[in-house]
Amino acid sequence: MKPIIQTKESQQILLPFLKWAGGKRWLVAQHSSLLPTEFNTYIEPFLGSGAVYFHVRPDTALISDANIELITTYREIKKNWRKVHSALKRHDRNHSKDYYYEERARKHRAAHESAAQFIYLNRTCWNGLYRVNLRGEFNVPIGTKTAVSLDSDDFAAVADLLGNAELVHSDFERTIDRAKRNDFLFVDPPYITRHNFNGFLKYNDKIFSWQDQERLAAAIERAKRRGVKILVTNANHRSVRGLYCGLGKMHAVTRNSVLAADSNNRGQTSELAVTINFEPRKRLRA
Repeated sequence: MKPIIQTKESQQILLPFLKWAGGKRWLVAQHSSLLPTEFNTYIEPFLGSGAVYFHVRPDTALISDANIELITTYREIKKNWRKVHSALKRHDRNHSKDYYYEERARKHRAAHESAAQFIYLNRTCWNGLYRVNLRGEFNVPIGTKTAVSLDSDDFAAVADLLGNAELVHSDFERTIDRAKRNDFLFVDPPYITRHNFNGFLKYNDKIFSWQDQERLAAAIERAKRRGVKILVTNANHRSVRGLYCGLGKMHAVTRNSVLAADSNNRGQTSELAVTINFEPRKRLRA
């Protein structure tokens, strides 16, 4: 097993190129001690913006998501990043309110054009939210941000890192069931509680249910028995804590909530982290 932690001097900072509701930049910035120091293959079944993946920068990885547009974007960055970057530059030059809605309605045949469109809409829509209507059409309105090309963009480095990764469009259960002893499984599902008391539900009630939460917990329990090192993040709600009771050590971790449209509903939020088959490098509040 190889260590994942490098010194700041030796490790190039590589930031996610997408913004994602529920993204974990705050986790790696404030609670990186929750990550194991050694493992074999890195596995992540809910990829999103990949904040933990880009922080860990593993030698080998299996990363997947149920969102085919998202996985297509990562695949195109991996093999055609120059074409994606060129198309994104075009969106940068043309961006306006009218152009946004014209592009949102457009369907591209070329995969690299679809990938650039995905990144463009992600960066200029409201809060980087991904949401589709019943016809599967992206329908998030334009946001206030106008930056399309970012100084932090390093698609060449992202493509190089993804060269060591298997990218799969898959249900989470199939991905988790591939994890083996001493692999590191990072699991960050949509935050759905049994009684739907959390505000995040309204963005995910069509794609993730409480039954999925139960199916996820069962898959994690199987992985635990195989000796997989696991970090699960989820809503810090009694129904979720009940699902993971006895599976590992529970930690309450705090973050700033910024997704709410009303600033009065923003503030610090407690989330649940469960570590299984390894010890965090720092003791956290249970």
